[in-house]
Amino acid sequence: MKPPALKPGDLIGVIAPASPVPEERRERALQTLRRFGYRVKVGASVQEQHGYFSGTDEVRARDVNEMFADPEVRAIMCIRGGYGSQRLLDRIDYAMIRKNPKIFVGYSDITSLHLALWKKAGLITFHGPMVGELEHVSEEEEMAWAVLFRQLSDPQPLGEYPDTGRTLCFTITPGRATGRLVGGNLCLLAASMGTPYELDTTGKILFIEEVGEEPYRIDRMLTQLRLAGKLEQAAGILFADFHDCDAANPERSLTLREVLEEIIRPLGVPAYFGFQAGHTEPNLALPIGIQADLDAGEGTLMLLEGCVQAN
Repeated sequence: MKPPALKPGDLIGVIAPASPVPEERRERALQTLRRFGYRVKVGASVQEQHGYFSGTDEVRARDVNEMFADPEVRAIMCIRGGYGSQRLLDRIDYAMIRKNPKIFVGYSDITSLHLALWKKAGLITFHGPMVGELEHVSEEEEMAWAVLFRQLSDPQPLGEYPDTGRTLCFTITPGRATGRLVGGNLCLLAASMGTPYELDTTGKILFIEEVGEEPYRIDRMLTQLRLAGKLEQAAGILFADFHDCDAANPERSLTLREVLEEIIRPLGVPAYFGFQAGHTEPNLALPIGIQADLDAGEGTLMLLEGCVQAN
């Protein structure tokens, strides 16, 4: 299901399904979102804290359900990730969401919600920038927000993503693949295994991003996905940003590139590393469930259909 397109002046619901955001940072970010020309409804979770969560599981799940149920809210954006979204998955009313498809945006820990909304409600969602990052917007982030709002407001296909000029990129396995985009943060993809929300990669273009994990941990999680058949079943694999994923002791470690090549290349699946999404600037939005074309040899990604319905 594609959600209805976003228009200037529409009401955006802002929620915190995982970790809290300091009040000062929160208010500056919300003001920037309003300056973009949208009205804002702030969920209770944004203003609460329960240990390392932004409110209890009940508060955070209620925010998700109420924002989808509210007929005035046209889009739902997460303010930050952190940890906690996975605890909400069996508290969400997916039947209600199927009747009220809306734009849903976030990344990192929000991967858990993307997986669940795609699997249980068939909803197109957006792995992209979060509201808390609007506190300070760099030139690179301006590009990311422009790409996101283009996807949210224009029913026409985005086409090929813009060239960001990134140099830290390489082809793992050349080839071309077409399929629906699925994926997100590697830790959360691995954590979905064995649950009702488990990642399905069959015939899909799988994108993966991560932050702050040493190569051996990335090796472990990718090996888990490989043993579960998730890598081999994919039509193509797109590795996005792996920020701060170098070894603390390089002399006693494989490099990240060596890990990726040793695990991915034998599969023969077209694969590319270096797309700018996730914990990076710019964090280009990837719409989950949309048909895309990956050219792993050239390092290009093209969206083949629009992400939203015309109003």
